[in-house]
Amino acid sequence: MENFIVSARKYRPQTFDTVVGQHPITNTLKNAIKNNQLAQAFLFCGPRGVGKTTCARILAKTINCENLSPALEACDACPSCISFNENASFNIYELDGASNNSVDDIRTLVDQVRIPPQMGKYKVYIIDEVHMLSPAAFNAFLKTLEEPPHYAKFILATTEKHKILPTILSRCQIFDFRRITIDDIAGHLRYVAEKEQVEAEDNALHIVAQKADGAMRDALSIFDQLVSFTGNRITYETVLENLNVLDYEYFFKITDQILSGDVSGVLLTINEIIDKGFDGQHFIIGFGEHLRNLLVSKDAVTVKLIETAPSIRDQYLEQSGRCPVTLLIKILDLNNQCDLSYKSSNHKKLHLEIALMQMCSLVMKEIPATETGSIPPVTVTRAPATTGSASPPQTKRSTVPPAGSSADKKTVEPIKMKDLPHAFDGVVSLKNPTPATNTDSDSPDVSEDTSEIANPFSQTDLCDYWDEFAESLRNDSPHLFSTLKNSRPALSDEWTIGFVVDNKVLETELSLKKTELLEYLRKKLKNSKIQLKTSVVENPKTFKPYTDKEKFELMADKNNALRTLREELDLEIEY
Repeated sequence: MENFIVSARKYRPQTFDTVVGQHPITNTLKNAIKNNQLAQAFLFCGPRGVGKTTCARILAKTINCENLSPALEACDACPSCISFNENASFNIYELDGASNNSVDDIRTLVDQVRIPPQMGKYKVYIIDEVHMLSPAAFNAFLKTLEEPPHYAKFILATTEKHKILPTILSRCQIFDFRRITIDDIAGHLRYVAEKEQVEAEDNALHIVAQKADGAMRDALSIFDQLVSFTGNRITYETVLENLNVLDYEYFFKITDQILSGDVSGVLLTINEIIDKGFDGQHFIIGFGEHLRNLLVSKDAVTVKLIETAPSIRDQYLEQSGRCPVTLLIKILDLNNQCDLSYKSSNHKKLHLEIALMQMCSLVMKEIPATETGSIPPVTVTRAPATTGSASPPQTKRSTVPPAGSSADKKTVEPIKMKDLPHAFDGVVSLKNPTPATNTDSDSPDVSEDTSEIANPFSQTDLCDYWDEFAESLRNDSPHLFSTLKNSRPALSDEWTIGFVVDNKVLETELSLKKTELLEYLRKKLKNSKIQLKTSVVENPKTFKPYTDKEKFELMADKNNALRTLREELDLEIEY
């Protein structure tokens, strides 16, 4: 049985021209070879799988080639190239910085550098994952790196440039490798598929390229996995199944349902997605990317930012034409808020469903009802009624045939946002949903017309409900709880409540709860005109929390040397 070679090794670039997605770097290296301006040390840094070590090997092979081509590529025919291709070159050394990271390893390397090459022009040392070297090893390497023999070249590669000492960085020419674009990865996968005689759909290769996240090695590994799974034919559906990727069609479908205000359709679709094993946050992230693509599709200049297959790009252009820009931005903001609070939610599915219903609510406000379109009614089979049963009352939404009649079907209209109660009106944020309508039978409905409710109340009633609200803060905000309990509110003639605090810190803390406090008092006292005004009156006998600036001023008043020290050292107070 012949040994299998993974595609990442089998199709590893052997020349500068075959490196994918790094043309600025490869062109710079070729020009340096052409002008004989090679530095003594290079640092290749960037994400995984973008070609750092590959370019290092190509550079080492090319500068030792005895018969360079006019395009400044290695000939693959001279003794140096042949020995390199057979991994038998004595002029090129590859070290792993993770396993050779001690001072002794670097000293051994320095001793080898002193020996000139027996064949070829240069001795090239490629140190991969160089950020794993210890600080002592870096320091032992400094002198050799700065002033090596003329025949020695060092190529350092790392994924974490920030971990390398500045003294090392200053001695190297730094090349920042970029992530490979989705189109470049898909094109290279198409080339590999043709070489391997694998039939692959363009949409499938684009999904693989997106899953690779800019790393060619990851893309080729996924490609090998798919070939093992599907044989010699890779389709869009098999890629979705194997990689657990959510189909684009779900995002287009749920967007259409949101635009038409079809709440029941949205809930059924998201339930189908979750039943297939997809995590809710997986959907939120994908839907956010979908909304972003719709937004950039609104302008011909930004369409190029959509990194998908051409056929799917056409779908984005078609759907974006039916979405107002302001609506897309608001829905995108709702999706982002849902993403931020999803992990902390105890009922994650309900949390996601509420966000989608809020999106439908936004649509009904942005687009008139005549423009949202309608979903065709759904026909369902009804079980035959028992003989002699009474006919239910007629309603506007559906008509139930009398018992024993020949009609055994009825038309059920889907739920629309305009048919729901107005509890969703004004809901534009998951953090500040509209409070539920008061259902107490003995109290007026504040949500219907709060502007005309101004029932009188006494100072005693105010203090009682004030203390009730303070008790709710006992565990979450003990400092604010103490303030509200120890100070009394004062009621004026115009339904304005005055409250005095000792310092600005307490005033700021109270302002964060002001809206919640007002809503509580208005509901309990049945008066929608209540207002709250706070004022600061400092009490020197009362302990108060000081800001950093106030602490400094108090200490400086007692010891003026502090103020002099601050001026001489040009220090700033953090606020």
